[in-house]
This record gives sequence, C-alpha cells and structure tokens, in this order.
Amino acid sequence: MEQRTGAAGGTQMERVLYEVKKVIVGQDHLLERLIVALLARGHLLVEGVPGLAKTMTIRTLAEAIGGEFKRIQFTPDLVPADLVGTRVYNQKSGEFSTALGPVFANLLLADEINRAPAKVQSALLEVMQERQVTIGRETHPVPRPFLVLATQNPVETEGTYALPEAQVDRFMLKVLVGYPSPTEEFVIVERMAGRPAAVQKALTTDELLALQAQADAVYVDPALIEYAVRMVSATRQPKEVGLGDIQHYISFGASPRASINLILGARALAFVRGRAYALPHDVRDLALDVMRHRVVLSYEALSDNVSADDLLRQILERIQMPEVPLHEYAKARASA
Repeated sequence: MEQRTGAAGGTQMERVLYEVKKVIVGQDHLLERLIVALLARGHLLVEGVPGLAKTMTIRTLAEAIGGEFKRIQFTPDLVPADLVGTRVYNQKSGEFSTALGPVFANLLLADEINRAPAKVQSALLEVMQERQVTIGRETHPVPRPFLVLATQNPVETEGTYALPEAQVDRFMLKVLVGYPSPTEEFVIVERMAGRPAAVQKALTTDELLALQAQADAVYVDPALIEYAVRMVSATRQPKEVGLGDIQHYISFGASPRASINLILGARALAFVRGRAYALPHDVRDLALDVMRHRVVLSYEALSDNVSADDLLRQILERIQMPEVPLHEYAKARASA
C-alpha cells in the first residue's frame, strides 16, 4: 500500500516534469531540485549566469501546477514595502487599507537577490521562514504551497550586497546552473524560433498539498539520520574524519539546518523516485546542494581558489554510506 502510494506520487510529479520539459530544454538537475523543494516546503537559491532560463523554468512550473507566479527584480533602490505591501490611506473614506505585495504568490522568483539592501533581505527572510507578512498590526499568511526561488549572478559583483548568513541558511538548496551542451542549445534556439509549446495543468495546488503530506510519510531509517549528522558534523571538524589538512580552509561548518534539510530533502526525493522509504543514495545525492552554501570558507580557501564543493567532496568520500536493509522498513511499517 505504502509502496503504491510512493509510486503514484512519483507518477504525478513526472507528469508535471513532462509539461515543464515541453518548454525547458535540459536543466534536469534544477528541475528535480525544484520538485524536491516544493514537496519538502523548502526554498531554492540558484546561481548561474544570465540567459539560462531560470525565470522561464519557474514560470512554466507554476503553469504546470496551476499556481500563481510572481517575479521581483531586485535592485539597490528596492524597499521592503515593494515586496510585502503597505498601508494605503483612502481620502474618501478616511481609512487605511492594506495593499498586498508580490510575495503573495505560490511561486516567487527573487531575481538577482543580492542586489537589494539589508532591509529588503530581512523582509524576505520573514516571509521565507514564517510564511507570513506583518503589515502594520496585521499578519497576513502567504498562499500555500509557497516557494521562493532566488537567483544570483556569479559574474557581476558591482552594485551587489552579500546575503546575510542567516538568510542563506534559510534556503534548503543551492543549485549551480551551467551552460547547456551544444545539442541542448540547438534545441533551445529551434524552440525559441518557433511557436511556443502550450503547457497543460498537470496538478492543482490542492493536489500538490496532498502530495506534500504523502511525502511527509516517507519512512526514514534512523541510520540515515545518523549518516546526515555525521556528514554535517565533519564540515565543522574535518580532522575527526582524517581531513585535518583542510581544517584551515573552513571558518564555520554547516548549521543543524543542513542535517534537517538533508533528511527532509531525501524524503521528498525518494517520493519523487516512486518509493515510500528513503535510501542512503537519496541523502548523498542532495549533500552538495544542501551544504555548499552553509559552509563559510576562510580567506586561505579563497586565496587558494578552493571551493566549498571541493572540500565537501573530500568529506563525503571519507564517510561511508550506511547499509539500510529493506526488511527493517517493512518491520517498522508493520509495527506502526
């Protein structure tokens, strides 16, 4: 019964991906991570140069799930009210009314998020964490489901602000998007030069909420939680896994949110893959995306051109994946 539920959920998400791929060429990694974030109620930080269809991807996904899509172009002169809304005085009635901002959507694209000042970042932080906005004395919840996809341009740094560590930590995943292959780029040009494909609604937002609840029921063996914690702990003390030579490259390791999001993400990924139980590979596959933005590098790492991914790959190679026998899953389900 549980296995069939996982398979059915995976099939529904495959229909969503099929509709998105009518428009988007390649970007399989980004699309899978978007689906994982949606099911796990997380947010996504995407880093890539302009022109890689980041905006089109999330807009097409919104069409496929029947959700509302909003885009905010972050600029240095943006103020918090431009995001969350404000109180407007009506001279005729002599009363204030609330004008809600563009954050009230199912899928929100925060384009070039690092171009906005600290006040705007803190306003977005509340809605990402609390899923609500406070305007005046009133609190307004955002629609469900709710996902923020924020983009950063790694090339241009003029006129940008470093994202606060507290905000970066709120993103479940950070995905790096590269250039398409020549074959993919040929198909992209061919599609853009022709008539755009019509995207059909494959899900409703209510059905997506039901799928989120089913993903929550995916079984996670305690050994996987221990595996996630060991990986995250190793970013704080690499010498404990025999990597003392990289200790000086790390100023601060990943926070406990990394351990939490590894498990939440692995649960959602297992559901997408049609299973009602998570496997060690689900945790391992998400490790770089979950931890790369949570590891704070030292100046020595920057001067030696060492990236967080370089360090994390060394750590992951040292930590053995646990063996989780499937009969343990069956036994746990039978006794539940």
